[in-house]
Amino acid sequence: MEEKGTVDVSINNEIGTITFGHPQSNSLPGALLQLLAKTISDLSNDAGVKVIILQSIGEKTFCAGASFDELVAIEDLESGKKFFSGFANVINACRKSSKLIIGRVQGKAVGGGVGIASAVDYCFATTNAAVKLSELAVGIGPFVVGPAVQRKIGLSAMSELAINASAWRSADWAKNKGLYNEIYETASEMDSAIQSLAIQLSLSNPAAMQALKQIFWEGTEDWDALLISRAGISGKLVLSDFTREAISTFKNR
Repeated sequence: MEEKGTVDVSINNEIGTITFGHPQSNSLPGALLQLLAKTISDLSNDAGVKVIILQSIGEKTFCAGASFDELVAIEDLESGKKFFSGFANVINACRKSSKLIIGRVQGKAVGGGVGIASAVDYCFATTNAAVKLSELAVGIGPFVVGPAVQRKIGLSAMSELAINASAWRSADWAKNKGLYNEIYETASEMDSAIQSLAIQLSLSNPAAMQALKQIFWEGTEDWDALLISRAGISGKLVLSDFTREAISTFKNR
């Protein structure tokens, strides 16, 4: 895998699968976020695709969130806002997709990874897929992903994750709160269930699925502006001495 990460696409029997990866626990630098958002949009506009599966490589970590290397390299407000807008663009690409998106979470999800898991329409996970919103622990907050997480699990559960930023919550917890729809002991069991649902959806009426998706996402029409505004908050905070020191300490553990 390339050092900067990869986004791969495969299409089989009208099922489009997007697989992202990065050597640092599937963390997401800005360029990879940009590519991921574009890929989701492209598949959404592909008439040969009826349903999308979104997944990451490897067995241990679904997504470690923002790239710490890129966070510490941010030097001005504009570049900070641009970086965090990458997460906004991925979430909005999922939201505006005309296709239902199935998420595959094989391992731990942190920060932006929880945001991505929250932005899919139906999410499968393994029992190893614990979640954590660690942003406050490094001097920022889950501002960009917050609306997506809150939409899926409610304000109380989202605030629990955001406030206790160092604590993991189990896959069972995430399922009980509504983040995960189904959890499995093994990845192979999960993959069988994913394929079964994907095939079922690929045979369903595209117009009906699109209409359902629009209903599911009612009330989020302002997210193009809202999430970019939230990116500005994170972009400002990441420049503070407090946050720079916190990220450096966290990165060097």
